[in-house]
Amino acid sequence: MTSEAQTCITSAVVPDELRLNVLPRYLGRHYLTGESYVYDWAARLCRSYQGGLWHFFTLSNGGFYMAPADSGRVHVRWHLNGYSDMMGADAFGVTVTLFALCHLSEKTLDDSVIERYHQLREFASQHTEAANILRAID
Repeated sequence: MTSEAQTCITSAVVPDELRLNVLPRYLGRHYLTGESYVYDWAARLCRSYQGGLWHFFTLSNGGFYMAPADSGRVHVRWHLNGYSDMMGADAFGVTVTLFALCHLSEKTLDDSVIERYHQLREFASQHTEAANILRAID
């Protein structure tokens, strides 16, 4: 194994009783804005999005993301880069959280939010639907 080999980043769902601490821990004082951005981006990227329960995930590299609890596939479309395709709920969650973190980092210029974006982007590149996620955020 070379030093350039990529370390496998794992995700773990946050138990319901620990959910309240997730966003303040990862987004600090921006947690309410960050959460609203996730739901807003979900609606922007998926016309059929109607809200619902979301799971929170922590990443072994220190990052996090949110994903809809519904495990179905959704149609995702982003007109600014021409992306239009189906993806699973977990990949959709990663995609939406990346858009939200990018938006939040532009608004706040907070280094910790920028770090969260890069941690999730690193995980996204290893996701089973990496090609789809990366095309959507390009």
